[in-house]
Amino acid sequence: MASFYYILAVAAALCSAILVGGGRGTNAQLTPTFYDKTCPDLHTIIRSVVEDALQTDPRITASIIRLHFHDCFVNGCDGSLLLDNSATILSEKEARPNNNSVRGFEVIDNIKTAVEKACPRLVSCADILTIASEESVSLSGGPEWSVPLGRRDSLTANRTLANINLPGPQSTVEQLKFRFSVVGLNRTEDLVALSGAHTFGRAKMCIIQDRLYNFNNTGKPDPTLSSDLRTKLRKLCPETGPGTTLGQL
Repeated sequence: MASFYYILAVAAALCSAILVGGGRGTNAQLTPTFYDKTCPDLHTIIRSVVEDALQTDPRITASIIRLHFHDCFVNGCDGSLLLDNSATILSEKEARPNNNSVRGFEVIDNIKTAVEKACPRLVSCADILTIASEESVSLSGGPEWSVPLGRRDSLTANRTLANINLPGPQSTVEQLKFRFSVVGLNRTEDLVALSGAHTFGRAKMCIIQDRLYNFNNTGKPDPTLSSDLRTKLRKLCPETGPGTTLGQL
């Protein structure tokens, strides 16, 4: 169990460290004390809103961490994933890896409202999402750590890059290594931590349906799956079903 929480914490921390082309730039000096004088109750406010959401949605902490991950993998942790469509913006929310998949936006909106009430026009959405991710780890039973702060919000989104950069559920190890290297995560430990964090949460069974019934178009299940696990997953995901059932990762 301790190793799981370690992976969870490292995953969120790694997301926060990705600054390629985003945030305040790769040379910016982020600091955990950035808002200490201007918004001293920031962490308490954010944690309180996440706690409230967790009472009615047990998945929300996993969703917030994933939301942070998908933001950081496109031009850095700059909050660009939070932007809606406009006359000049093609939102990343509608990129293939995000559309009808990434969730938790309403909680981030609620946090922003609460923060603005206490500290008007001071805290970036990028920092709010970053802190919310760390608090989500803590509220899920994991460790706490000091979050470097001082990011600036992006004024635009990049749907094209979201479609290119975000790893897919069917990506091979080599493809994952390449995607991670693009954002400056070149260590095997980075890949293990961020991919391992996907054991936290749930996913639609359609993602693994082919492995249960027609692996690589063989008409047979994936031989690497244990028979017990295969039987359990088939109950959740019948061959002729829509594949929309959520299953534990």
